Amino acid sequence: MQRQTTQRFYEQQFPDKDEPVMVYVSSIHEMGVYVQLLEYGHIEGMIVTSELSKRRIRSMSQIIRVGRQEVVVVLRVDKEKGYIDLSKRKVTPDDILRCEERFNKSKTVHTILQNVAETQHKDLEQLYRTIAWPLYKKYGHAYDAFKQAIADQDRVFAGIEIEPPVFEYLMQMIRRRLTPTPVRIRADIEVTCFSYEGIEAIKNALLAAESVSNEEVKIEAKVIAAPLYGLFSTVLAKERGIAAINAAVELARSSIEAARGSLVVKKTPYVVSEREEDKAKEQPEEEQEEDSDSDESGEEEEEPEAAAAGLEPSGEGSWSGDRSRSGEASTAAAPAPEAKEGKEEDDH
Repeated sequence: MQRQTTQRFYEQQFPDKDEPVMVYVSSIHEMGVYVQLLEYGHIEGMIVTSELSKRRIRSMSQIIRVGRQEVVVVLRVDKEKGYIDLSKRKVTPDDILRCEERFNKSKTVHTILQNVAETQHKDLEQLYRTIAWPLYKKYGHAYDAFKQAIADQDRVFAGIEIEPPVFEYLMQMIRRRLTPTPVRIRADIEVTCFSYEGIEAIKNALLAAESVSNEEVKIEAKVIAAPLYGLFSTVLAKERGIAAINAAVELARSSIEAARGSLVVKKTPYVVSEREEDKAKEQPEEEQEEDSDSDESGEEEEEPEAAAAGLEPSGEGSWSGDRSRSGEASTAAAPAPEAKEGKEEDDH
């Protein structure tokens, strides 16, 4: 269970007017809802009933519940009396996104400092005053400063006096909490080409996809079960990996379509774990084995399609544009009628 604290995250004691804030719903009454502002030391605020929803309120529980966290907008602040009036109905989707992002960052900073305070036996508010609040002023948010400190701690903490043992433990916590974890991005594509240079065209298309690779993002093309291929990338930033794979797909598409082939995206880029990746590899292989078992029964249906395209099945299981085999096939099939006539003579 997460520890509760009354330490405010920011140097200012009260929020500004029209600022979206994260609150905890503590109690509901006829006149309104009492909440605690989580970023401002759990000071109390109130949402009057008329500010809960733009629509008619039929049931209070459908709009707000005790124990939940909500994003609300500040209407008025009376710093002398400590009154804060809030609104839920004036919150926009953009307010929710901005507030949640800021709150999650602030909560991470708070967790790090709280851990340092408890382990190093320091006052939490003093750590905020000497470390966090100066970084908020300089970098906009202490979270962003902490992330930059992973690569350049001397620059970020220049001018901030911290005891060596405290600073060493602080950096240890920052690296543990904020060092990005690599993610595996994958997309599945079906690439086909039935022209004379089909195999070479597919190979060139996959090489075109891999050409998107750079120092930060590497694209790998792998055979799953032809004509199904996978494009993979292991990156620190998920959005960058997805963008790179999308660019790789478009390059591969342009390459294969120039050779009169086609590319179909079976699965758009998504994050996959190693276990899911192994499972995804096994499934197409099982399907391929099932298809190979039914090759003999499907031979008669496949050959007419190939003949319509002017192609013949080659000895390697691929389609070849060489028509010379058709003559050999007809010659090999010629003795069959003679064998039939010989059988009729024996019957007589």
